[in-house]
Amino acid sequence: MFMLKSLFGKIWSDQDNIELIQLPAGSFYFLSSESTGGTQVCIYDDAVATIRRTSTPHNYQLVVSRAIPKEIRQDAESPEGIEEMPFLIDQALEFHASTYQGSPTFVWRDVASESNDQMQFLMNPAKINAVTRSIFEVTFLQCAWERKTGRSHEEATDEELERLKFVNDRDASHSNAQGSSDVTTEKDTSASEDPASSVLPETPQKSSTAEPNHESKSYTPRATRPAPPTESLQSITGMDQPQVILQATADLYLYDQASGLFMRQEKSVQVKVAEAGRFLYWMVVDGSSAPWLSQAVDSRMNMNFSLENLSAVWNYFDSDRRVFSWLLRFSDRNAYMQFQEHFSHLLWETLNEEAWGKASSIDKQYVEQAYEQDVSMTAADPQDQDAHSAPTRSLLSPRHTAALSSDEESADEVEAELDPMDEDDDLFEDSQADQPLVPIQPVDDGEKNSQLAVGYKFDRSFVVRGDKIGVFKHTDDNQLEFATSINQISTPGGVNFAPSRAMLHEQDSTMVLMDPKNQHSLYRMDLEYGKVVEEWKVHEDVPVRNILPNTKTAQMTADKTLIGTSRNGIFRIDPRLDGSKLVDSQFKLYTSKNDFSAAATDEHGRLAVASNKGDLRLFDKIGKNAKTALPALGDPILGVDVSADGRWVVATCRTYLLLIDTLINEGRYTGSLGFDRAFPADSRPLPRRLQLRPHHVAYMESEVHFTPAHFNVGTEGETSIVTSTGNYVVSWSFSAVKKGNPYAYVLKRYQGTVVRDEYTYGSDQSIVVAFENDVQLAHRAQLHKPTRASLAPNSEVHTTPTQRSQRRITRA
Repeated sequence: MFMLKSLFGKIWSDQDNIELIQLPAGSFYFLSSESTGGTQVCIYDDAVATIRRTSTPHNYQLVVSRAIPKEIRQDAESPEGIEEMPFLIDQALEFHASTYQGSPTFVWRDVASESNDQMQFLMNPAKINAVTRSIFEVTFLQCAWERKTGRSHEEATDEELERLKFVNDRDASHSNAQGSSDVTTEKDTSASEDPASSVLPETPQKSSTAEPNHESKSYTPRATRPAPPTESLQSITGMDQPQVILQATADLYLYDQASGLFMRQEKSVQVKVAEAGRFLYWMVVDGSSAPWLSQAVDSRMNMNFSLENLSAVWNYFDSDRRVFSWLLRFSDRNAYMQFQEHFSHLLWETLNEEAWGKASSIDKQYVEQAYEQDVSMTAADPQDQDAHSAPTRSLLSPRHTAALSSDEESADEVEAELDPMDEDDDLFEDSQADQPLVPIQPVDDGEKNSQLAVGYKFDRSFVVRGDKIGVFKHTDDNQLEFATSINQISTPGGVNFAPSRAMLHEQDSTMVLMDPKNQHSLYRMDLEYGKVVEEWKVHEDVPVRNILPNTKTAQMTADKTLIGTSRNGIFRIDPRLDGSKLVDSQFKLYTSKNDFSAAATDEHGRLAVASNKGDLRLFDKIGKNAKTALPALGDPILGVDVSADGRWVVATCRTYLLLIDTLINEGRYTGSLGFDRAFPADSRPLPRRLQLRPHHVAYMESEVHFTPAHFNVGTEGETSIVTSTGNYVVSWSFSAVKKGNPYAYVLKRYQGTVVRDEYTYGSDQSIVVAFENDVQLAHRAQLHKPTRASLAPNSEVHTTPTQRSQRRITRA
């Protein structure tokens, strides 16, 4: 169920909207426990349940109100008399899902009562489907987690939310007391009765038991075939005849880890997508005798399209948190193009909560181009080679891009060439074992590493851990050595805080820190003394969300000023000013709700600013409007980086990187960059999505969740991009990507979860990697192309069991 959190960004993103989510149709009851048989009293026959924000941070209300008829709702004076009952969201409410006479309900304790009285919201299943119910339940748990911890719900893990769920046995006793079995917990109901508990598989999480044991050389094997789905379009949508808005016919393949091949499961399956809620879509793949899979349309599918191979490949996570890679291969180009275009439109609608038809023609073209892969971004240059880049290899050989033959031998040949792993994969051995992990301090201190700052001027790296900073020096033999620890970071007034952002400044002699509890000030730490020596009060009305240097390498200079961003503003900060440090003449506040999330500068001070909405703006200087505004694909942008010359921008989303060439190739300003001039209206830049292949993710056994990606920084130009996901450091060959190979990446698996990683200055080989409890200096030469051994070392893989009879496939 917690996989539904991928849909929650849109629920929480608008801070001005006090209503997070609403159940629009139901009845509200009071369940008394005073009498033996229990009493059920109807409070509102027609009711609405809403989760609302309050004026107190991390506190929310569950509000049940009488529904307002449409004719009354149009009367401006009517809301004054609307009845409602609010409940402060807390774990003590014992909120849980249940059923009553076959209809879904939510039940919680009446905390105002001294007895065990309960409140019950009985939902209309025809108007509230299983997806909406699941989203409402998880949103409640997130609110309860915020109240309990005083922290953002984004920090909550699935396990922590699961522990907040109330394990109920009251409903059963209430049902028995009434002499019937009408009321049961959802945990006890079948999927056909109420699929809310199995709407989506739970998000995979790493655990110590699932990690390879490098000393014993053992690994717990797992089955490689998901169970047949229990969800149908009827059960998900709550309609006997759901409206199918996208349908296609294709051959279905499933990746088999043992052979390293995609194995054909069935020819000519039916792919159907239906609307499961407002801008929520569900996909089902039906075989001739039974359905193969059922899942929500969402960016976490990690959908990869290939025009050359007429294929769509994606990930599926089952209820046991196992990862699988499915592939659809279409019979001709027209069938592929129709599916690719319509599916990308539905994914865009899911992420943006807007109908595709309302987007402008220019924005549509930009979005559609982002889903095209295997396309060169620049002209080929024979001298532009990378030692680590691999030649572009298609999923299928060129002779198999035509329609499949009915001949069995030809079909075998096609299956064997669906991107097989190399023959010598199992002989792969890492040339260098993992270096000893260097803990900043004992790992049982209750804190985790959160931030990384890599020095440019001096060979030092700094890792933030709670209210401490670990300092590491780079040795002559290209290793990291622990130097010292700066403990108990505090304001000049003596108040301890855990920095949410740390930026090196003034030739790496100082560090600018952000306190998450005070967004209106910055703190200057003198690294020679190891203490905060100044508080910079930026502006009492402008919160600082992010800080960045004036230029890409400004930290190597004595430049005193820096750039800050708020949710809707960009401004310069000058600590030399008296009073407020915000430079009024270089402050631009935008009226639209931009929700800026990340920013970066090039060597000339030009600025790229991204948002949680997924759009990107390019500025030649701050204090002005953007020269170029690129539309959103829909996923929030977590980080952004710019090449030194401003030619390239890489934006990090959860499951992919977005690479954009800012060079204008047409029109009046041909040869200029999008930072300096506006792109012609009909000639937007060509975006490219960099993703991991879904069948590689199947080996990794966890969702993709990239950390902010960075170019290498130095005097020789950018040659690679580095990021991480889970236990893996991943690096793309920049030159190969520009030539049209989005899969030119190498990677390495580590024992710990990577928090941040970044190249050292002047190198495209040395990467400082901060884990939750450790730090290492990795070397790109130790990263390898994806193979079964490099993705899941020392693991055992098993052949995919068949759902129907299937012949053994041999290598071509």
